[in-house]
Amino acid sequence: MLGSGGARGLAHISVIEWLCAHGYEIKSIAGTSMGALVGGIYAAGRLNVYADWVQALEKRDVLRLLDLSFQPAGLFKGDRVINVLRELIGEFRIEELPISYTAVATDLDTGKEVWLSSGPLFDAIRASIAIPTVFTPHLVKDRAMVDGSLVNPVPIAPTLRDITAATIAVNANGPPDPALSAPDKDNLSSTENPHRRQIHEWVNALQSKMPLGTRQDRGPIEIITRSFETMQATVTRLKLAAHPPDVVITIPRNASRFFEFYRATELIDLGRRKAESALGSSINHAAEAKKF
Repeated sequence: MLGSGGARGLAHISVIEWLCAHGYEIKSIAGTSMGALVGGIYAAGRLNVYADWVQALEKRDVLRLLDLSFQPAGLFKGDRVINVLRELIGEFRIEELPISYTAVATDLDTGKEVWLSSGPLFDAIRASIAIPTVFTPHLVKDRAMVDGSLVNPVPIAPTLRDITAATIAVNANGPPDPALSAPDKDNLSSTENPHRRQIHEWVNALQSKMPLGTRQDRGPIEIITRSFETMQATVTRLKLAAHPPDVVITIPRNASRFFEFYRATELIDLGRRKAESALGSSINHAAEAKKF
């Protein structure tokens, strides 16, 4: 079960890789937001392609994937990044995937949790990643959908009907780890391309509005992000208490800011370490039935 968390959700990649490398067969995946994206791409058999692509992203590439909506419903339309992923991964229907897959979204009008387990894969992913105020809502069967983490940041319930040997949840909104700190701002050389320098400075200026360790002069972006993460942490605790998984892999929420996808390699490495720490001692590697 792969949870939300923005760029921290890239840690899902290495958790899946760790399981596969140790001989486990993943039979069912449910995901919210970035968990829905990574899980869906894995279910389509294209996770290695996505991992290579996202690790090659630089800050300017991330910015180029953002398409301003000029609408009050959200800052970005989200069409550009989904279209790029469609071209990279291909078109798939969920019901034709080789493993069970569910993306969790939220019905904006009713506030109800919606399980998307049929139809075009990237329609379900786009609905599940529609972070309020960041991406515009996505219509699925004439229903306006937004990010599933509003109601279920780590979806366990969608997999309860599946017959598996164990349930593993990845929570990418875990408590902060004091050992982790924000990366230093880029020290760009004087010979750097001026256009690229401007982009880096713009991103760093955005980051400066969202400091991890200060309590003064917090801007609206930081307040929205922190509030959203606080809400998700609370809902996550309730959901995990209602349907306790066999193993929980926790990614600290101060591992990265939600938009830092250009730190993919670092976040994937973190996910691998967390998977080894949680799973290496929690699962019997000699078990004959290795289905999750």
